[in-house]
Amino acid sequence: MLSATITGIEIELQHKIDNKTKPPGALGRLEEIALQVGQIQQTLHPVLRNPQIVVFAGDHGIAAGGLVNPYPQAVTAQMVLNFIRGGAAINVFCRQHGLGLTVVDAGVNFDFGELPEAGLVHAKIGYGTRNYLEGDAMSMEEAHRAISAGGKIIQRLFDAGCNAIGFGEMGIGNTSAASLIMSFVTGIPVEECIGRGTGVNDEQLETKIRTLKEAFRLHLSSVAASPDHVTILQKVGGFEIAMMVGAYVAAARLKMIILVDGFIATSALLLARTLDHTVTGYCIFAHTSGERGHEKMLQYLDARPLLNLDMRLGEGTGAAMAFPILASALLFLEEMASFESAGVSGKE
Repeated sequence: MLSATITGIEIELQHKIDNKTKPPGALGRLEEIALQVGQIQQTLHPVLRNPQIVVFAGDHGIAAGGLVNPYPQAVTAQMVLNFIRGGAAINVFCRQHGLGLTVVDAGVNFDFGELPEAGLVHAKIGYGTRNYLEGDAMSMEEAHRAISAGGKIIQRLFDAGCNAIGFGEMGIGNTSAASLIMSFVTGIPVEECIGRGTGVNDEQLETKIRTLKEAFRLHLSSVAASPDHVTILQKVGGFEIAMMVGAYVAAARLKMIILVDGFIATSALLLARTLDHTVTGYCIFAHTSGERGHEKMLQYLDARPLLNLDMRLGEGTGAAMAFPILASALLFLEEMASFESAGVSGKE
């Protein structure tokens, strides 16, 4: 919830929910969602307007060497083109559920040329980050620019009428960045944060663990001296993750409903929360990713996800799958009869 203090609108919303033609609590989590969204929008009649998924894409310098990723770095750009052409899983689910889709080049190692704005938002900070085994992933200035750019993208969508949003990502190697971010923020040993990502085998997983433990040791002293969101992004982050940080903070400031996707999207939320501790009050956690570490992230945030489908694709697919549940929560609140209007006897 947004506040520990019980407000007038919360009392009215709870009364409205409890007086629908059902036993109190019978719609379970749907009742919690209706209450949360009504509080966010400060109304007894919350609505979804122009809901969107925003997919931020960026490349990671660590991926060029293949130490943490079985797929080549070029897949990032190839998948961005797939998003634009409508062929990816997120395109399918957005079409199914009537969601808008915005694809952002946050820092892909590819020149997309003059693709139309309708197909791709050109917000490139650089052609991928640098290899964090050799130094900082990005400069402090690049981190700030990426955070700011993410916020501006959300402001534009809000100005166009969007009040509910989910974030996805694409970037070969970004589960590794997310694992390092998770460990730096939560204090959980880095090896317990590392999963298989995009399908690494056992031998590749061992290499990935060794590589990321070395990266963690390399940057630990700097992060420990300044454990803020910008420093962590500078040392091991990605441009797409940094933009998501700015997007979360902006969406919360604009009092938007935020559907949180999987492992990488939640790592960005960990950083956004260090910047604005109120951001999670605007979040509905869509699902538990099949990526190792995500469940521990959710426990750290005291979050209860709606779905557990063993999904670990990214792209915002988990958030897209949760939007119909959000819609159902608001529909029952608005359209379901009360005991009084239906002439049904309530509990004595």
